[in-house]
Amino acid sequence: MRAAPQVVEAEADTTDQSALRLMLSYVEAECLRMGAMDAARHAALAASLMPDTPKAAAGAACLVRRPRGARLH
Repeated sequence: MRAAPQVVEAEADTTDQSALRLMLSYVEAECLRMGAMDAARHAALAASLMPDTPKAAAGAACLVRRPRGARLH
């Protein structure tokens, strides 16, 4: 019975990390749009320093990474 809570926790961590990556990419894009190059660089650095999600914890979920510089919308 202990395995189920660990799976839910791993899924929550994956979701949280995905949400943070998306938020940081949005912040980077907005900073670039406004011309704040240093702030955009810091947001990109923060996103790059986030730990990668292990494949075992991700389960069947597939992370699709956005190419650098690609538009969000």
